[in-house]
Amino acid sequence: EVQLVESGGALVQAGGSLRLSCVVSGITFDDYAIAWFRQAPGKGREGVSYIRSTDGSIYYPSSVNGRFTISIDHAENTVYLQMDSLKSEDTAVYYCAAVPSSTLTIVAHEYHYWGQGTQVTVSS
Repeated sequence: EVQLVESGGALVQAGGSLRLSCVVSGITFDDYAIAWFRQAPGKGREGVSYIRSTDGSIYYPSSVNGRFTISIDHAENTVYLQMDSLKSEDTAVYYCAAVPSSTLTIVAHEYHYWGQGTQVTVSS
């Protein structure tokens, strides 16, 4: 059974930092790339980071580039999203998701497996 379990969401003040965790089981990082998405109330799901272990590919959209950092701990089967200099517009439910590593995409509907999400709220 494939499972992606997020944690680390919280209420934080603007300018603060959070680190989200995504514990992955049932798939390997050789076979699947991992991305973080977020969804704010009334908005669509936005990809905010992608990492592919096989070749080290990493992606960030301009909205988070320079503030968010994605990484993998292979020993812990965990993908982290370090979020710094948080802004009120970063408020959303954050999800991790997995796509076959042959696919280089940040399009949500192409992702096969999803976690349940973790709430991040940034107060201004």
